[in-house]
Amino acid sequence: MFAKIVKWSVAALCGLLAACAVITVNVYFPEKDVKQAYKSLDEMLLNQDGGAKPPAEPQPSGGTPAGEEDNKPAELRPQSSLNGSRFNLSVVAVAFAAENIADDLAIEMSGMPEVLKAYDEMKASLPQLNALRDSGAVGENKQGLIWILDKGKLGGNDALVKAVNDSRKVVITGMARAIIKVNKQSETKAAMNQVMGKAAAMFADVRREEAKPGWWIELANGKWVQK
Repeated sequence: MFAKIVKWSVAALCGLLAACAVITVNVYFPEKDVKQAYKSLDEMLLNQDGGAKPPAEPQPSGGTPAGEEDNKPAELRPQSSLNGSRFNLSVVAVAFAAENIADDLAIEMSGMPEVLKAYDEMKASLPQLNALRDSGAVGENKQGLIWILDKGKLGGNDALVKAVNDSRKVVITGMARAIIKVNKQSETKAAMNQVMGKAAAMFADVRREEAKPGWWIELANGKWVQK
């Protein structure tokens, strides 16, 4: 009888360990590629005026003769910019395979409507935000968000700061989702919890690198310094 109890106990323990193994999450986090993807998206969606330009129409000598472009399959034709301001990387990816993880991440994020909307909103508020950063009213914190440093200089722009931070949270969440997807894993709560903090930290790292001289930034160790 005692031997049977031991046998069932061991079996139950093995079953519990197997169940724990199933829910273990191990998502590879490519820090350098994540930073490069953020920078690529910034360059294309945030920092450019007028967005990326479509490729020039091929000349008759070499390449496709003028007038024959419409006969090409849709995925091979030059794509018009999304909303008249940018390329949709998801469409470009049909004709050109991504060369590295950074490209994969940027392509995944560019296919998320909420991320594109967030970048549109951040770009629209950039002049006001830059003025606040120039004045020292706000700085860049280590979570990748705007932090109010001097409310007296804020000039009633509390709503602007909140809107920018809401948009940044959408971008960071989009990066976390993209990382999980390129890892070919399911987008579970456990997987998101594993990568969200790192995705925010890398976004903050990019913000520190791109900050202008005189802006306030929070270092990874929590210390605030003026760049």
